[in-house]
Amino acid sequence: MSTDPSVEQRLEQIRLTRRVRWVLYALLSVAFAVAFYGSLVLIEFSVVDIYQQLPGFADRLVHYTPNWEFIVERNLPLESVITLAMGFAGTIMGIPLALLLGVLGSGRVTPYPFNFIFRSVMGISRAIPALVWFLIFIPLAGLSAVTATIAIAVSTIGNLGRLFTDELEEVEDGPIEAMETTGASKSQTVVFGMLSQVKTSFIAWTLYIFEVNVRQAVTLGLLGGGGIGVIIQVQQDLRAYGNMMAGIVVVLVLIVVVEMVSQRLRSYLRDDEEADGLIQLLVGFPQRMAESALK
Repeated sequence: MSTDPSVEQRLEQIRLTRRVRWVLYALLSVAFAVAFYGSLVLIEFSVVDIYQQLPGFADRLVHYTPNWEFIVERNLPLESVITLAMGFAGTIMGIPLALLLGVLGSGRVTPYPFNFIFRSVMGISRAIPALVWFLIFIPLAGLSAVTATIAIAVSTIGNLGRLFTDELEEVEDGPIEAMETTGASKSQTVVFGMLSQVKTSFIAWTLYIFEVNVRQAVTLGLLGGGGIGVIIQVQQDLRAYGNMMAGIVVVLVLIVVVEMVSQRLRSYLRDDEEADGLIQLLVGFPQRMAESALK
C-alpha cells in the first residue's frame, strides 16, 4: 500500500521542526548554564567559603534573639506608624500624576507617537529605583522622612501610571462607541466610557502599589529616611543585634498587617482574586522586600 507523498512530506516537516526545537532548547540550556556560572564567578561565590563560615554563623545566631523590651523602650510601634505614613503619603502624592500620565499614555486617548511622550516620563520614573530617587532628593530635604516620601511619590508615578495605561488598553469598545454616538466630547468619553470600566482595577492596583511603597519606606529608612528603618540600621551599627531583631519583628508585623488588609480589600473588589493566607505572606516576605527595594 503506497503512502501519499504529501503525507510523507508533512511528517518529515514535523520531524524536522521537532529536531530544530530540541536543538534550540539545548542551545538555550547551554547559554543559561554559562550565564549562571558567569554570574557566580563575577560575584565570587564559593560553596567552600560558605561551608567554612557556617559554624561561625551558627554561633552568631545566638545573639540574634529579639530584645522584646526594646520595642517598648524605643517606642517601635510609633516608628512603624511613621514608616506607614511615609508609604501612604507617598502613594497619595503620586496618584494624581500617575492617573494623568496613565490616561494620556494610552493609545486610545492620545494618538501615537504623542502618547510616547507620556510613556517616556513614566518609563524614566520606573527605570530609576526609589533608592536612587532618595539619593537624588537628599539635597532637597536632607536625610529625612520627607525625602523618602518624595522618592516614593516619584516612584509611584511611574509604577502606578504604567498599570493604569495597561488597564485602559484593555477596555471594551462598546461603551466608548456608545458615548461617541451620543455626541459626547473627548473628555466625557474618557471619563464615562473608559475610566468607568476600570475604576475597580485602578483602586485594586493602587492598593497593591501602597503595599510596595510601605516596604520601600522600610528600605529607605535603612538609608536614613526615617521611620523604623533608621532604628534598625542604628542598632546594626552598634552591634546591638537583639535590638535590631526586635525592630525586624515589628517590621514583619507591619508588612503582614498592611498586606492582609490590602489583599482583603482587593479580593472584595475583584471577586476572582483569592487573598493569600498568613503563611503565604510570611514565606514570601523576604522576596517582596527585595523586589520593592528595586522599584
